[in-house]
Amino acid sequence: MEPPAEPRRGGRGCLLDLPWEDILVPHILCHLPLQQLLSLQRVSKSFQSLIQLYLANMRCFDSSKIGPAIPRAAFVNLLKDNEVLHQLVLQNCSDWLTDRELLPVIGQNHHLQQIQLKGCAQLSRHALVAISLSCPNLRRLSLAHCEWVDSLSLRSLADHCKALEAVDLTACRQLKDEAICYLAQKCSKLKSVSLAVNANVGDVAVEEIAKCCPELEHLDLTGCLRVKNDSIRVLAEYCPKLRSLKVKHCHNVAESSLSILRGRGVELDVEPPLQRALVLLQDVVGFAPFINLQI
Repeated sequence: MEPPAEPRRGGRGCLLDLPWEDILVPHILCHLPLQQLLSLQRVSKSFQSLIQLYLANMRCFDSSKIGPAIPRAAFVNLLKDNEVLHQLVLQNCSDWLTDRELLPVIGQNHHLQQIQLKGCAQLSRHALVAISLSCPNLRRLSLAHCEWVDSLSLRSLADHCKALEAVDLTACRQLKDEAICYLAQKCSKLKSVSLAVNANVGDVAVEEIAKCCPELEHLDLTGCLRVKNDSIRVLAEYCPKLRSLKVKHCHNVAESSLSILRGRGVELDVEPPLQRALVLLQDVVGFAPFINLQI
């Protein structure tokens, strides 16, 4: 697309005289906030054409960069011509985003590597199936608080997105051990997994992740009440690259299993028993007594 002719004053060139696709879109407009770019459309028809070209070629779309809430019609209009997205972040579209708006975007963007759908509760399992079929290069996926995620749609994801490295399944309460095990078996490159706030997840799923995903670095098991010491020991044995583990409110996980990871320098979200006792004592009496911890 070439810019329409613009009148010149005093022989001086203007911004629109620069090559659009070679200079303006990839090297200049990409550094401006999306909200400002959208405002530029009102300057002239030429700027409107330029911004439409930019929108069709942008690699990353983050709805939060436009404002606290993006209207449905604006979302549809902004992405209607884009087929080259690599990153799609839509967590502040949760009030209205349904399959009707999302599926066309997913269907025409086969290069997506990162998708963020946290809290988009009005979608359905068809959204995850569409993602799995259209995005073979997917690396990172957040489905936190998407309770519509079920075992069948997760299996589809595992079958088609084997390059997946990070998945957030926080509060996806339909999922049980069997579905998580299947994901771990198919997606062995996983480095970051969150299964937080799911009382259905237990030792079976955690042990399968440990044995199938040797690259695992971060695991969030917050509030997984069925997780016990045995699976934590398996994590310590099979995941040498583990850097952080969250087990707060996992009442069946004790220091006897955590101490192995703590000794390796793994970041844990629970303090050692003695440290916890000192904190509680300080809360009660208002000061912490001196204790020689080197004895």
